[in-house]
Amino acid sequence: MIKNIAVYCGSSTGKKPDYTKAAVAVGDWLVTHKYGLVYGGASLGLMGTVADTVLAGKGHVCGIMPDILANREIAKPAISQFITVPDMHARKKLMMEKADGFIALPGGCGTMEEIFEVITWSQIGAHEKPFAFYNVAGYYNHLFDFLNVMEDEGFTNPKHRRDIIISDSLADIYTHFATYQSPGLKDY
Repeated sequence: MIKNIAVYCGSSTGKKPDYTKAAVAVGDWLVTHKYGLVYGGASLGLMGTVADTVLAGKGHVCGIMPDILANREIAKPAISQFITVPDMHARKKLMMEKADGFIALPGGCGTMEEIFEVITWSQIGAHEKPFAFYNVAGYYNHLFDFLNVMEDEGFTNPKHRRDIIISDSLADIYTHFATYQSPGLKDY
C-alpha cells in the first residue's frame, strides 16, 4: 500500500512555466490520493512549489536535508516533519525508506542521481517500489531515447527497461503505482 511518495525535482524552477505548473499538479495529485510527500526539504524551486501545494491541501510533508544544505538557509521550516542528516548518502537512504514510490519531475544532476539510485536499487533487489519520470513538456524525451539505446546495446535488461516509466500523464503514473509488480532481480 502506498502512503508516501518521494518526489525528486529541481531546486530551481527551470525556464518553462510548465515546470512550475507540473509541480503544483503533482502536489495536488498527492493530496487528492492522500499520499504524503517525502522530498529534499528545500523552500526553493520546484521542490518548494510541490511542498507548498501539499501543505496548502493539508497534506503531510516530510523534508530530509543534509546539514551542509540546511546550514545555507534553503530549508523549508514550516513543514510537517523536517529531518536533517549528516550527508547526501544518508538523505537518499532515508528518503527511500520513508517512501513507497518515487517520481522525478524535471531537475538537474541531483534529481537524476537520486532517481537513478532508486532504479539501480530496484534492479538489485534492495526494494520493490514503483518509480516514474513525469515527462513535463518533453523534458525526458532524450532520456527515453537513451534508455532504449542502453537496452539495444545490451546494458539494460528488457524487463527492467519496461519498468522505467516515462509519462506525461499523472493518471498513467497513478495506474502504474496502483498495479505495480516488481520485475524481479537483474539478470546477469
